[in-house]
Amino acid sequence: MTVSSLLLLVLGLGLAGWLTARHRARMFRSAAAGRRIASLPTYHAWYAALWIVVPTLVFVIVWQSVSEALVMQHVLAQPAANDLPPFGFRRQVILNEARAVATGAANAVFNPAAQALVEPFTQAISRYRLIGFVVAILIAAVGAARAFLTIKPDFRAHTQVDRMVMLVLLVASLVAILTTIGILASLAFETFRFFGMISPLDFLTGLHWAPNPMSAADNPDPTRYGALPLFWGTFFIGAIIAMIVAIPFGMMSAIYLNQYADPRLRKTLKPALEMLAGVPTVVYGYFAALTIAPAIRDAALALGISNPSSESALAAGLVMGVMIIPFVSSMADDSISAVPSAMSDGSLAMGATKNETIRNVIIPAALPGIVAGVMLAISRAIGETMIVVMAASTAANLTANPLEAMTTVTVQIVALLTGEGSFDHPATLAAFALGFVLFMVTLALNYIALRVVKRFREAYE
Repeated sequence: MTVSSLLLLVLGLGLAGWLTARHRARMFRSAAAGRRIASLPTYHAWYAALWIVVPTLVFVIVWQSVSEALVMQHVLAQPAANDLPPFGFRRQVILNEARAVATGAANAVFNPAAQALVEPFTQAISRYRLIGFVVAILIAAVGAARAFLTIKPDFRAHTQVDRMVMLVLLVASLVAILTTIGILASLAFETFRFFGMISPLDFLTGLHWAPNPMSAADNPDPTRYGALPLFWGTFFIGAIIAMIVAIPFGMMSAIYLNQYADPRLRKTLKPALEMLAGVPTVVYGYFAALTIAPAIRDAALALGISNPSSESALAAGLVMGVMIIPFVSSMADDSISAVPSAMSDGSLAMGATKNETIRNVIIPAALPGIVAGVMLAISRAIGETMIVVMAASTAANLTANPLEAMTTVTVQIVALLTGEGSFDHPATLAAFALGFVLFMVTLALNYIALRVVKRFREAYE
């Protein structure tokens, strides 16, 4: 039985328990001769369903990962696995081919060495699926027995259901925190492995970036891992050029829509502006590569600049700035709307013009939300990849000339992790080091934004 079938079975058992428990609670009400029972039948039904579904679902999720390891252990213990190559990419390819045929995802293997492993995979997968099915049924039965033995006329099922729901909500709220911790831990582990091969000082201050995945892993050249051009390209494109476009246009559009635009015009313009956030980044990349970059090159030639590149940081930054205008505009608009009308009315009553009221009263009072929107936009721009790949190239270049080709950290992470290099090679581990530095920079930006927001919020409360 596949995982999807097992999940459907669990939900079916939960539904059966829900209907049965509700029927039993209604029988309590009939037997009580008109007296009220402690909880409504619906709460008894949900109590039984939760005791059936939640433990069984937890087991299914855990068993999915455990059974994978057990299947692999069973296959590697077979005599046919003795002919496998040593640990590496080719060994994994053979195992994946055999597993794909055993599960029905493929019709045949391309590597003859994988054919002998198909039968062991089939036996192991069938065995552990059967074990998982039997154990899941037993857990559901135990949960159902526990729930039905507890359900009585004086049982306060609503209290127990509320506690279960609160526990589920607590777990859901911890998902983001645990995910962040897991990402940070995985990045930190691989980053420390990389820094064991390449000095952090050479990595953070080096001026030449040219990792070679084909070089010897035990004797890497530290001069090829200088990531400063990548950090500069990320900052230059995402935090300078893009913000020069996004902040003024985003702020002006927010002020116009909130303070000057007719309500009917606002209902049309605001959704149209926010539609920019829903356009796929690859579309922006095409627009940058086919329209903006050639236009910038032609303009540079008209100004007398010799040999301008058809891929430039300016093209990527301009289009990226247009892409993140909705982030700045939407947050600024919401922050301006949240400013109490008494503040602007008082300013106007004292003789200030509308322009002066906006500059001296509304904008300072809305600054916490505006700063939060700008920081969100910067984080979005720093993490952008497709536009840079298509408009600014993948060449690491340390320059302040926006007309030259440039690349960013995220582009190099994709380039390093999409090859066939070993995860023990410093060229591959460098991607984790870049991700770790980018994560810490984004974390620092968020911390600064929170401090700024807190300071100005205290000033205007």
